[in-house]
Amino acid sequence: MKTFIPKPDLLARKWYVVDLENKTLGRVAVKVVDILRGKNKPVFTPHLDMGDFVIAVNAAKVKVTGNKRSNLYYSRYSGYPGGLTRINFADQMVKKPQTVFTHAVQRMMPKTRLGRKQLKKLLVYPGPTHPHKAQKPETINFR
Repeated sequence: MKTFIPKPDLLARKWYVVDLENKTLGRVAVKVVDILRGKNKPVFTPHLDMGDFVIAVNAAKVKVTGNKRSNLYYSRYSGYPGGLTRINFADQMVKKPQTVFTHAVQRMMPKTRLGRKQLKKLLVYPGPTHPHKAQKPETINFR
């Protein structure tokens, strides 16, 4: 008996639209990661890119629970002494709201070349419009 290994080249990728308005950040991010990796398909293979494209709209209206709006910080380091920059969640939502959702999804993806490749299929927009009408994306509604 032979093991079935699906061919990623023959796979037709779908496009999905996720509306983030009044959705909890982490709960939606988990479901988006499953779609990006292909874990929602019966032919999921961990070492192949079997996932679909996800368009996330209304990233500026995502919500968080508890005190994360004031206590959650995003840090980056330039590599130089004194080069640590920190910005809290509320300021980041004003400045670049799409990076908040991208960061949440990125931290749930595998930290490998395959994970970086799969993350490129995530497209996040702060408002309700997106330029991907030609791909005929399906709308996904999460509870």
